[in-house]
Amino acid sequence: MNGECLCGSVRFRIQGSLPNLYQCHCSLCRKATGAAANAATLVPLEQFTWLAGEALIRSYQKPSGFRSDFCGQCGSPVPNTLRDTPLVWVPAGLLDENANTARVAVHLHQASAAPWELPLPQCSALSGGPDSLAQLQQLLQSRDHPG
Repeated sequence: MNGECLCGSVRFRIQGSLPNLYQCHCSLCRKATGAAANAATLVPLEQFTWLAGEALIRSYQKPSGFRSDFCGQCGSPVPNTLRDTPLVWVPAGLLDENANTARVAVHLHQASAAPWELPLPQCSALSGGPDSLAQLQQLLQSRDHPG
């Protein structure tokens, strides 16, 4: 599956099947995206390849460690490696729609969701973040949710 930023300058490929997605409703993700939630997934680093535009990527990091990578031309959020892990965070909106069979499987930080937003009943919902990356990965792998 391929993905690209809004202007098409930053492009990447993911080999293999795509894990399910999560939506994070925390205030940082809302501010970074300008949306009610940030839809993304995590893929193993060995399945991820940059195709173009890696030199155009800019990064902003808060003292807390929250990091936002984005295309220096159009501002779209782009994938980044999760700190000291072998995982790549991938914004779902950048993925080719026709090839994407993944679905939202879990909602994170529901306790800080925008007051005008309601969770979808067919998804898992946590009042905060997962206890670990392993728990998030387990929730993303669940294919037993309704819908």
